[in-house]
Amino acid sequence: MAEAWAEGGTKSAAPRGGTGPSPGVFEQLGAVADAVLYEGYLLYPYRRSSAKNRVRWQFGVLFPRDWVEADRPVTPGVSGSADSWYQQTECLLRVRQPGSARVRVRVRYLQMQRKQVQEAGHRPVESLRTDDGTVHLTFDEALPRECEVEVPLDELLRGGHTFAVGAAAGEDVEPLPEGAGRVVRTREEIEAETTVTAERLSDDLCRIRVRTTNTAPAPPPRTTRDEALRRALIATHTLLGGDEVEFVSLIDPPTGLEAPVRACRNEFTFPVLGGEAGDTGPVLLSAPIILPDHPQVAPESPGDLHDAAEIDEILTLRTMLLTDEEKREARATDPRAAAILDRVDTMPQEVFERLHGAVRSLTPATPTAPADRLSEAPVTLAAASADRLPGAVGSPAPATPTADRPAWWQEGADDGLSPTSDTVLVDGVPLGGGSRVRLRPRGRGADAQDMFLAGRTAEVAAVFHDVDGSVHLAVTLDDDPAAELNNWYGRFHYFRPDELEPLGPAGSPDEPSAPAPAAAQARHTTDSETPAAEAE
Repeated sequence: MAEAWAEGGTKSAAPRGGTGPSPGVFEQLGAVADAVLYEGYLLYPYRRSSAKNRVRWQFGVLFPRDWVEADRPVTPGVSGSADSWYQQTECLLRVRQPGSARVRVRVRYLQMQRKQVQEAGHRPVESLRTDDGTVHLTFDEALPRECEVEVPLDELLRGGHTFAVGAAAGEDVEPLPEGAGRVVRTREEIEAETTVTAERLSDDLCRIRVRTTNTAPAPPPRTTRDEALRRALIATHTLLGGDEVEFVSLIDPPTGLEAPVRACRNEFTFPVLGGEAGDTGPVLLSAPIILPDHPQVAPESPGDLHDAAEIDEILTLRTMLLTDEEKREARATDPRAAAILDRVDTMPQEVFERLHGAVRSLTPATPTAPADRLSEAPVTLAAASADRLPGAVGSPAPATPTADRPAWWQEGADDGLSPTSDTVLVDGVPLGGGSRVRLRPRGRGADAQDMFLAGRTAEVAAVFHDVDGSVHLAVTLDDDPAAELNNWYGRFHYFRPDELEPLGPAGSPDEPSAPAPAAAQARHTTDSETPAAEAE
């Protein structure tokens, strides 16, 4: 997408069960919820003949218990890419008005549907071309299902509430023109239920548990996964809302609620706050894929492309390049694939241009820090090159103010920058191409390479300046046997200046005499990282 928070989608009509009308509190998450529902539904190039479209339904799949546990019990975790027979959400709820608080729960999933093409005489075939040139292919489709309930919080505290979320079996027959044959779509019954309970933790705080279970009898033991999917809930996820209640972020809990947040047990799902950033928690989305709080679909995205981690511009360009024959096969594969082709073929130029990207987080540049502590401050674009960096080698003049340089998106913004010759000061030492350093990563995020590379020595290959004004140094490891090859290919590890310790030349007194830490010896890697990815 133009901005990859979540895939885009169009709200789909679906039958509802449970009790009560559908409240509008969930509609603000409609596009994001549909993105979850159809995540990976059909991958580019959207054709049945593509190998990756023969292995589908990877997220939030709930099978009958005996079938999925035929070999061993499932191992709980937040990953919805693991097959299971249940899905459990636990979250915290602040109560504003205990006597009138109500909780709304909506469970959504896909029901698999077999599309079988039959020629005249009702003989099953893999494909059929009618006289008008239209191709019809046998393929597995899916229908969206959702069931909803609204329950007083007091009832949940007294013992809970269980409601059915299954779907009926069915068959639809579509005759083809001129008696050429027909398309038969069949569905098996889905048997499932959801139980909602609550536990009071304090006067104004409760823990809510929502557990959805596939209750269907298991198919025969040697049934293939493709066949077992006929009785499975696919892409299962849950929306929670309510009256006089407020959900608590499990990603960034308020002060004092860290312990009860850690006690929440989420299995095969990951709950996040919905709505706009800054909202206090009116709605919660528990999805089988990991999302941030307040996920959104980029406004530039004209519609979903059903491809995991999609980037609209790239997929749109690739779809445009499909041959006419490939497009015919894609249209015959699935109606949603046909809709993608229609949208791409008729996309106005101004809509396509918006897919190129958007910048939403520009902030004013900060003043350049004193030269002796430059490693602890962002480096502005004005101080990007060696001849402009205060105190750098070959710097005859002070730094030019940021306002004197064009903005990063304008022509000439990178004039004077030279990654191989630029330097940046770290602890008063100018580091640039050829400088030797020791790696001191600060353990940000979940980058395992930080653990393995801590304490290793390396040589700086280049200094790169990001569009946000930050600086990253590309390095090659001294003990990497593929260092010369990686340097030739331009494959480096990237670190910020404050993650590097300057060293003298090889053989100098500060050359390390002890071996690297055991964790650092555990792995030699040549995987390349981009400066942008390292900075996130």
